[in-house]
Amino acid sequence: MYVIRNYCHVHERSWRRGDQENLPPGRCATPACYPVHGSDGHGDRHPVAGMSAAPKIAALRGGHVTLAAAADAFLATPRTANPNTHRAYASAVDRVIALLGRDRPLAEVTDAEIAELWGRCAPATWNRNRAAITSWLVWCQTKKHWAAPSIPAEAERRKESADETRAVAKTTIHRLLSRRDLPLREKTLWRMLDETAARAAEILALNVEDLDLEHRRAPVRSKGGATEWV
Repeated sequence: MYVIRNYCHVHERSWRRGDQENLPPGRCATPACYPVHGSDGHGDRHPVAGMSAAPKIAALRGGHVTLAAAADAFLATPRTANPNTHRAYASAVDRVIALLGRDRPLAEVTDAEIAELWGRCAPATWNRNRAAITSWLVWCQTKKHWAAPSIPAEAERRKESADETRAVAKTTIHRLLSRRDLPLREKTLWRMLDETAARAAEILALNVEDLDLEHRRAPVRSKGGATEWV
C-alpha cells in the first residue's frame, strides 16, 4: 500500500483563445507556474533540473502485523514506562484486541469497527479508552508506518458531568468523631482523611509500624508511584 505525500502542478490561464485546439495531443496549452516538467522545444517533456517529476511516495509496512504484536510493541515503548500509565493503556488496548481478535492483521481492521467497541459506557470511560486507542493507532501509523485504522470523526469525545460533590463540613466530622457508638477504626480513618487529604486507599494501606508517631506522619504510596508523607 502506498500514500502519495505531495504533488503540485498549477497552470496559468491560456494566453490566447484556441491554443489548446492548435497543439498536438499531449501538449499543454498553458505554462506551469510551479513546473514539474520542462520542454526541449520539440514537444517532449523532461524533468526540470533540481526537481523530480515523479510524486514522492512512502510505503506503508506491516501488512501482516497482528493486533497482539502491534499492542506489545506499543506497550514496550518509553511512553508507557510508568506503571500506572502502562496499566491504563494496557487495559484499553487489551480489551480492543480481545474483541477484534488477537491474531487478526492490524491492516484489516476498519475505522467503523473501532467506533463500536465501547458501546454505552460512561463518558469518562469512553474518553479514557478513546484517548488510549488513539495514541496506540497514531503511533502505529507515524512511528512504525504500519497500515492501521483511525478513530472515525463520529467517535468524538463525550461531555463529562462535572463532579459537584461538596466536602463534608468540619462540624459534621467532629460530631461523628465524638459519637461513642462508632468503631475506633472508622473514626481514625475519617480523621486521617480529613487532616491529610490523602486517598482512602493510601490510608488503608498503612500498617501500625509505618506510623512515625514522634513526628505525627506516615509514608504513603501516591498514584504516580512516589512515596509521600502525610
